[in-house]
Amino acid sequence: MTGAPDAPLGVRNARVKTARRLGRRAVRMQERLFLAEGPKALAEALDLPGCLVEVFVAPDAAEEHAVLLTAVEQAGATVHRVDDPALASLADTVTPQGVVAVCRFLDRPLDHVLDAIADRATAEPAPVVAVCVDVRDPGNAGTVLRCADAAGAAAVVFAGTSVDPYNPKAVRATVGSLFHLPVVRTDEVSGTLEALRAAGFTILAADGEGEDDLDRLDEDGALAGATAWVFGNEAHGLDPAVASAADRRVAIPIHGRAESLNLATAAAVCLYASARAVRRTVPS
Repeated sequence: MTGAPDAPLGVRNARVKTARRLGRRAVRMQERLFLAEGPKALAEALDLPGCLVEVFVAPDAAEEHAVLLTAVEQAGATVHRVDDPALASLADTVTPQGVVAVCRFLDRPLDHVLDAIADRATAEPAPVVAVCVDVRDPGNAGTVLRCADAAGAAAVVFAGTSVDPYNPKAVRATVGSLFHLPVVRTDEVSGTLEALRAAGFTILAADGEGEDDLDRLDEDGALAGATAWVFGNEAHGLDPAVASAADRRVAIPIHGRAESLNLATAAAVCLYASARAVRRTVPS
């Protein structure tokens, strides 16, 4: 490891200061690097060749995760021992987990992702894609990505003015799922929907005022094909122009007295409805 065991790097160290700047979106965008906290995130990043750049670890965590850190060094990434204040300055949690990794951006252009989905289309159930439009809360963004991963989605797209998925809170909310499935970032909304439609996806807008009922669509078999679910802003929902560009506007039935569902819960319900539908079409 870099640095003698009795001389961990401190908060004023140049490497620590450079990594700490990645907490700012502008710096992340310029460097195409982000911070991922905790041993689980580190292990996930290690599984992706070329993703991991360097790791900062506090003394106690260095002993606890010695095997993992050895694997990091064998993979060619640098491990820096740092003192607790330095680690805390890099972490985004009140109680740091002792390990912070610097990782390369994972997002890919939409056309590359669509080509990859098409290449494996005959071997898998019909693909499902989640499209987040103007989603601003990093916790929600990360949770939607985690839900998409759990439901077996083929990709997640962050479009319009959506929050940076590499925001530390968003990364933490994915609980490792950021490293599991393709992520697309784009300012384009209408162009993204048209590209998905051209690739054979049915565009479904999750909309509490939608004309179509989710359960009815499921019963009618309308969720069994390639589907792109579009989710909107937490406070304002989907822009009317975006909703009208979808093939169908879909409401989740509310059977109790709740006024509505929050974004992450609605995304989980919709994505799992599609996951069940497409898997019914696959021979067991």
